[in-house]
Amino acid sequence: MINNSSVGKWDRLKTKDLDNQFMNSIIEGLNCSPFEAKAILDSVHNIYGDFFDFSDALRPGQVKYIVLSTKNGPSVELAKAEKVLVTLTIDAGQEDLEVKKERGVVGLRRHRLERICHEAFIQGGLLTVEDIANRIFMNGERTIVRDIKWFRDNDIVLPLRSTIKDMGRSLSHRKMIVKKWLSGKEYTEISRETNHSIKAIDNYIKKFRQVVALATENYEINTIAFLVKISKPLCLDYLNLWHDKKIIASRLDELNNLVKKNLKK
Repeated sequence: MINNSSVGKWDRLKTKDLDNQFMNSIIEGLNCSPFEAKAILDSVHNIYGDFFDFSDALRPGQVKYIVLSTKNGPSVELAKAEKVLVTLTIDAGQEDLEVKKERGVVGLRRHRLERICHEAFIQGGLLTVEDIANRIFMNGERTIVRDIKWFRDNDIVLPLRSTIKDMGRSLSHRKMIVKKWLSGKEYTEISRETNHSIKAIDNYIKKFRQVVALATENYEINTIAFLVKISKPLCLDYLNLWHDKKIIASRLDELNNLVKKNLKK
């Protein structure tokens, strides 16, 4: 059971957030209401969000780690493996506070675990259980192994060195993003979980929809890949996702409507 007995705790923690500091500055400097200040803050995030995401500067709560590169094959020894420098978000501020408030300590740890695994993978790196337990979260390896099993039991595969070795090159961030969209998640949620911009996510979803549209017109896979300007393996991944029985009803309806429109042309 989540202990929320300290009523003022969450409000006190909120006041330490940079967003709150910005809003206070707007309220005092421009004599705005809290509602108006929040609207201004949202506009800043919408306009400058992509710049913040791709800036070299570390945001509060972020750290840099040297991890194994995705270029290493399964047989490469760790001592000889290529390494890359990645930026990981250990504490996402208000987002993490809300997660802890709703899901407790274990839920927050799993939320952070999923985030840093995707962040490392997107930047060309792969984390290991040892990395996460001993260098990042500073807890027991058994705890991380249990968390990974929890994700697996819920049909979520984390991009770790151990799982990538088993899956080969079949896992890509594009495929993961499309899969999250098909499960019903919105762009903002996917962006938060994968550290991708809304613009990039929209581009991946559009290409997936193009693949579906061309497939319904009986184009063969090489032609589809050429027209959509993606690789043949990714095109195959997209087609497999299209036929996945786990697509939620609303997304399936959206794709079926797309198919019907193409058939009427």
